[in-house]
Amino acid sequence: MATVVLVGTLDTKGAEYAWLRERVRELGCDTVLVDAGVGPSGAEADVSAEEVARAAGTSLEALRDAGDRGAAVTAMGEGAAAVLAGLERVDAVLAVGGSGGSSIAARAVRDLPIGLPKLIVSTMASGDVTPYVGAKDVTMTYSVVDIAGINRVSRLILGNAAASAAGMAKAYAAPAPSADERPLVAASMFGVTTPAVDAARERLDELGYEVLVFHATGAGGRALEGLVDSGLLAGVLDLTTTELADDLVGGVLSAGPDRLTAAGRHGIPQVVAPGALDMVNFGPRDTVPDRFEGRDLYVHNPTVTLMRTTPEEMAELGRRVASKLAAATGPTALFIPLGGVSALDAPGMPFHDPKADEACFAALDGAAETERLDMNINDPAFGRAMADRLHQMISEGAR
Repeated sequence: MATVVLVGTLDTKGAEYAWLRERVRELGCDTVLVDAGVGPSGAEADVSAEEVARAAGTSLEALRDAGDRGAAVTAMGEGAAAVLAGLERVDAVLAVGGSGGSSIAARAVRDLPIGLPKLIVSTMASGDVTPYVGAKDVTMTYSVVDIAGINRVSRLILGNAAASAAGMAKAYAAPAPSADERPLVAASMFGVTTPAVDAARERLDELGYEVLVFHATGAGGRALEGLVDSGLLAGVLDLTTTELADDLVGGVLSAGPDRLTAAGRHGIPQVVAPGALDMVNFGPRDTVPDRFEGRDLYVHNPTVTLMRTTPEEMAELGRRVASKLAAATGPTALFIPLGGVSALDAPGMPFHDPKADEACFAALDGAAETERLDMNINDPAFGRAMADRLHQMISEGAR
């Protein structure tokens, strides 16, 4: 029978979780109720709050004595994650709460595999849910009313959540046979590198791979890194590493400093290019910070303004990419497009700057096995060459 794990603070939401547990059971699923609260429990849990605290390396007594709510929320989130990792069966996770309970639940599900249902009903879900969702497939539902008792409105919202979790758990427990069992490859893409990735994707499809394309918008890069961590990928075609430029300069699409590290850490074959490192991303033109006035700006569309990276920034980006690739534990290849790193960096285009590009390319020397191709990154031959090299590395590793 499919199992729904309920994770919540039973000191404040005991009645609500007891109701949810019964509803999920009525819908034909087993339940495991995990108490992540630090006060006296308001419902009988299958995994006690003391066990959760202990899994986080502390105790309820210590958390209560400290009187630090933020530290307690952090600890119980870590403990709940450890508990979930140790459960024999998890087919879905359901949580309800305010900001604290939602934070605990978000941490609890963060390390679970992509595809395993994760549903949080939260008072915080009508605003920015980035801190709760991150780069994982977390589903959030706005609670409409505060989660304070079962009433005419909350019964509808929580009942829908229970039905959703039960349905997803059953589907997850008995997945339909997949018609496509080809090896998975992840690729990173931006609008200004789309032709290259399309050519690479078509070639990889011919070679027998299923290609998952991630839009390099910050969240996309984090999702790519997370999928590598999940162990589902045979290789990575990281053609578009532009998020590193935003991380360096202060653009709005940074994926954080850990971008371009997961494949190397896990020894997954990767083929990398400095795609779109010529640009930093901002919102509408009037949102570009004043400190960048006088820089080379290009209004890509009404909601996106791009800024050309300088030779000094390109050199630093080259050093950062080189450092990440040098640390890789698996097969790694670097492809350098001498004719420009994006559609805007081609001859006659606004960001064409061979001097800046060469500053990056020089810093990349020696980082990995390198192919320098005398073409723009969007030449179809460039994408196909990267695809062929990735296929070769994956094939050699499979022997």
